[in-house]
Amino acid sequence: MGSKRIKYVLAGEGAGTIFAINEMTGDIHAMKRLDREEKAEYTLTAQVINADTDEPLEPPSEFIIKVQDINDNPPQFIEGPYRASVPEMSTVATIKIALHGMDREMREEYLVVIQAKDMGGHMGGLSGTTTVTVTLTDVNDNPPKFSKSLYEFVIPEDLPIGKSGGKVKANDRDIGENAKSTYNIIEGDERGMFEIATDTQTQEGILRLKKPLDFETKRAYTLKVEATNIRFEPNSGGPFKDTATVKVAVEDSDEPPVFSKPMYVLEVNENAPINTVIGTVTARDPDSTGSLVRYFIDRHTDLERQFNVNVDDGKITLAKPLDRETDMWHNITVTATEVRNHSQISRAIVAIRVMDINDNAPEFATEYEAFLCENGKPGQVIQTVSAVDKDDPIQGHYFDYRLVPEMLNNPNFTIKNNQDNSISVLAKHDTFRRQKQEMYFLPIIVTDNGNPPMSSTNTLTIRVCGCSKEGIVQSCNVEAYVLPIGLSMGALIAILACIILLLVIVVLFVTLRRHKNEPLIIKDDEDVRENIIRYDDEGGGEEDTEAFDIATLQNPDGINGYLPRKDIKPDLQFMPRAGQHSGPNGVDVDEFINVRLHEADNDPTAPPYDSIQIYGYEGRGSIAGSLSSLETASSDSDQNYDYLREWGPRFRRLGELYSVGESDRET
Repeated sequence: MGSKRIKYVLAGEGAGTIFAINEMTGDIHAMKRLDREEKAEYTLTAQVINADTDEPLEPPSEFIIKVQDINDNPPQFIEGPYRASVPEMSTVATIKIALHGMDREMREEYLVVIQAKDMGGHMGGLSGTTTVTVTLTDVNDNPPKFSKSLYEFVIPEDLPIGKSGGKVKANDRDIGENAKSTYNIIEGDERGMFEIATDTQTQEGILRLKKPLDFETKRAYTLKVEATNIRFEPNSGGPFKDTATVKVAVEDSDEPPVFSKPMYVLEVNENAPINTVIGTVTARDPDSTGSLVRYFIDRHTDLERQFNVNVDDGKITLAKPLDRETDMWHNITVTATEVRNHSQISRAIVAIRVMDINDNAPEFATEYEAFLCENGKPGQVIQTVSAVDKDDPIQGHYFDYRLVPEMLNNPNFTIKNNQDNSISVLAKHDTFRRQKQEMYFLPIIVTDNGNPPMSSTNTLTIRVCGCSKEGIVQSCNVEAYVLPIGLSMGALIAILACIILLLVIVVLFVTLRRHKNEPLIIKDDEDVRENIIRYDDEGGGEEDTEAFDIATLQNPDGINGYLPRKDIKPDLQFMPRAGQHSGPNGVDVDEFINVRLHEADNDPTAPPYDSIQIYGYEGRGSIAGSLSSLETASSDSDQNYDYLREWGPRFRRLGELYSVGESDRET
């Protein structure tokens, strides 16, 4: 190297942090404690360089530093602490059991400490420990055990079926499925009165009723109940069991009366008289005290009060007459009540059948109306007639048909029995004519075979009609001829027409009288109206040339805002008015009105009411001028209506109306 100064440098893994090099001597030192478990070896490079110029004097040299292992880590249990389960009473296990016959019911868990040493356990080795929790699992090694050997219950006799009468319980030291038990009655229940069920939540045995108890029949029961485990071990010789005795005392309760039958069926004839005894219902008090019983009918089932019952002996009697044809069955409810306790009530249904008697006469099945052709042949069947009977005899119906005695020898019709409870009506001749007689009535007597027999008379209506050659009915006139005597249809129609004509005349007369009596002037002072009377002749103005032209009657002065008033009386003074002149034909309107007024006062046939006519406009340019007082120069205050009273009694009311109006304005 000569006189050059040299320096050693170190590079690589851990250089300057874990390892350091002496620059002058080149010795490598460890600056920290090495851990082989963290890193087993390091790769480094060393180089000699010029201390002054840092130029390398030789290539770098690579070397590896390996860390030697020493026993500096004890053994460790990676997944500790551990838990293990061993069936109780086990003999073989990975962790050997030192105690035989370990019982879970005595101690369920054991804590075991396990130590591990390295170096084969020699001196200088390290060690580690962990814990193992050993839990004993349950096996069915304990039988169920009743808490008591004798259970006593008092159950009232009126306890409903299915309700609980008591509870028993057998305890089991096992847990889970091994502790579950079932209960059974193995002795003392020959009648099948009880059952016992298991409550899955509480593992209790619930004693319930299967049949109702009766204190008067049996007052006590002694039962033997067994509790049995559901699961058992294969080598245990069978399931574990335990038994207990259950004594049941029946408590007497106040029970309602009991009928001898739940339902009674009685029969009664429909013609039975009132107070007839139909039948008897009986009930008794099942209690040992034996209270008396009273009987009643539930009137909700006998709204018409058809029957009665004797409150003491239960005899049912008839209260109203029966009719089988109306109601064949009557269903009523009879109640029985204890005398000493009215709340104890029982019920029984009584069905009463109404037996039939022959009390209805047969009658035609329908209202027959037969048609007979004028060109019919003798012996032709006109109508087949059958009958019905509301009665229902046991032997069935048989009807006998015959004509009334006065019709036996009639020349027109006869009957024939069809042997099936029907008859055929036959015509005796072929000379029936509508012009002679259009309708016949044939009375027929129908009799049944009852005891006593009943009969009725029914009438068959036969019309004579015009028919075609094929016998098809074409027309029938309604004109009746009542056998054997009566009026013709023509006479009846004439009488009816006269009656109708008289009624029409009376109605017209009354209507006319009513129209004449209706006043046109309403008496109400506040309601004054006009009567508009229409004339066919046109007005006198020159421009009024179209009699029915509505447009000419409109007052053009109304456009300017002035319209004639129709709610006040027009000026009817007789004095001549300014502007009024005779028409072209020389007729004086004032004189015309006076003449008409005189005729109306002296005409006895004139209506007894006044007619006020108001002309709003007569036509512009008329020589006669306006007839209305609405357009005169005089005002309402200048008018004097006293002259209306001088016109006679017919204008007195009109004068009073206008006088009242003037007095109102003055006030």
